[in-house]
Amino acid sequence: MNEVKVHGFWYSPFTLRVVWALKLKGIAYENIEEDRFNKSPQLLEYNPVHKKTPVLVHVGKPICESMVIVEYIDEIWPHNPLLPADPYERALARFWVKYVDDMISTVAPLFRNSSGEEREKAIRDIWERLKVVENQYLGDQKQFFGGDTINIVDIALGSIAKLLEVKEDIFKVKILKAERLPRLHSWFKTFKDVPVIRENAPDQEKMTAFIKTLREKILALSS
Repeated sequence: MNEVKVHGFWYSPFTLRVVWALKLKGIAYENIEEDRFNKSPQLLEYNPVHKKTPVLVHVGKPICESMVIVEYIDEIWPHNPLLPADPYERALARFWVKYVDDMISTVAPLFRNSSGEEREKAIRDIWERLKVVENQYLGDQKQFFGGDTINIVDIALGSIAKLLEVKEDIFKVKILKAERLPRLHSWFKTFKDVPVIRENAPDQEKMTAFIKTLREKILALSS
């Protein structure tokens, strides 16, 4: 069996993308839990440029950046494909993955010590971005972005939606509202109920408590 290791944070949406991809493929791996404030020498060696998680190590070779890793996994283990076979559909999927990743900058203010007004603006910005995804890419007939099966866009957006759920619990706001984003709300409910997704997602209460404490620690260090 090929040796596969994942360096990551259990609570990170980016590590979660890699975990979900491996689990959807049925690939066994060794999990190496990193400490955000005391990263291992191996992680710094494997990712000397950004010094970030996640890092996938396959037969001794490191691959960095979550969605780069997901594409690598899909190429090495082509069963249960995450990218469409058609070149045009594959290009569309990559476009929307990038759109989702670009959206992360709108989520960041929810992590900072923002005022209520700044937080409300951030939520409105997130709504606008998500509405574009709903209107332009998630059709009425689609169960997932991959149609009847989970694809790379589901993994990318699903990890961010999981983080938004945590933010909802911390700030007592509702972001993925059914009345505002009906198709996305329905999609995420279906997505997170898929057994392999549900069984490999962090516990909501545990993740919320951890992220809340982590946020306070980071804000204290930056003040």
